[in-house]
Amino acid sequence: MAKAPADKVFDVDLTYITSRGNWYFVSWKGDIQKSGGVATNIGIHFFDMLSWVFGEPQESVVHLSEPERAAGFLRLKRARVRWFLSVDYNDIPEAVKLKGQRTFRSITMEGKEIEFSEGFTDLHTESYRNIIAGMGFGLADA
Repeated sequence: MAKAPADKVFDVDLTYITSRGNWYFVSWKGDIQKSGGVATNIGIHFFDMLSWVFGEPQESVVHLSEPERAAGFLRLKRARVRWFLSVDYNDIPEAVKLKGQRTFRSITMEGKEIEFSEGFTDLHTESYRNIIAGMGFGLADA
């Protein structure tokens, strides 16, 4: 981003598939009235990150909204983002399943893929540990 011209608009594809069991659908997370659905439940972290990197949202279109998956288009100041989110194991690519993984995370920008399916397992736990230890994030960080 830093090396790109200031008026450059990037093409980005976001795919986040994180399989969930039946517990997900009987909990508040599976209730669209409580969680907002897949896009706001699991996608919000990525939408937040993308808007931080590429600028404020200009347009948002949802093409698919189902209990297990959602897809759409998000135009940011400096990016056109096509996104797909799912909590259905069947949506995980076969090559990823063969590795025994139950999650697939990928961002492709200008044809270059960053696949980052590993390393996220304990992030919430680590964040809570830091909060309890008095090292959490404050309002200024947000």
